[in-house]
Amino acid sequence: MSKIKAVAVDVDGTITDYSRKICISALEALRACESENIPVTIVTGNVVNYAYATSVLIGCSGGLVAENGGVIFQEGENNNEVVTLGNRKYIDLADQHIQEKIPNTVKYSNDNDYRLTEIVYYKTIEKETLINALKDFKYLDKINIYDSGFALHITNKNINKGSSLEILCKNNDIKMSEVLAIGDSENDEEFLAVAGLKVAVGNSEEKLKSISDYVCQKNFGDGVKEAIDKFVLDK
Repeated sequence: MSKIKAVAVDVDGTITDYSRKICISALEALRACESENIPVTIVTGNVVNYAYATSVLIGCSGGLVAENGGVIFQEGENNNEVVTLGNRKYIDLADQHIQEKIPNTVKYSNDNDYRLTEIVYYKTIEKETLINALKDFKYLDKINIYDSGFALHITNKNINKGSSLEILCKNNDIKMSEVLAIGDSENDEEFLAVAGLKVAVGNSEEKLKSISDYVCQKNFGDGVKEAIDKFVLDK
């Protein structure tokens, strides 16, 4: 295994607990990485302003991936402008199709007005309900449906957390084999897949655990600290 030179970490359910409160253990571990000149990248399904605030408050220098890969941002790059990697054409068409098939069923996330590349529904319905409603959608091959554990996301098929993390790492001259990636749910599968060391916190979905190199004994932020202590800080 290559020496870890960067950490990429999901937010909800990974560095936060089940109520989305940030875990102090994760905060301290990520700051310890930065103090050792190991940049931390936030990789999340949240909107870019939320992701940016998270990275600033923690003290992360590795940039961020937001909206499940639809948006990336790196301080000091691209004239400090957000880079949008996809459009909402097929996403909006899918949303219209859902409204026609199951009207008055979905409840939109309160932050949808700020989303540039995806649409998000609260988990008041099952993912399977969306899948069934979209069975005859003309552009089904253009979209993905993710269950983040906290919400249901409709995203671009050709964009994900992994493909966007690769762009950020390339811009920062970091090899993917040198990246430790930590997540908890199905929308983390792609970014763990491209990382050199794949870690699932203890509360992760079984599918993510099955593709990971290491499954933490501890949950949420305590699992993040466990992985960083073990693989980055050599504690």
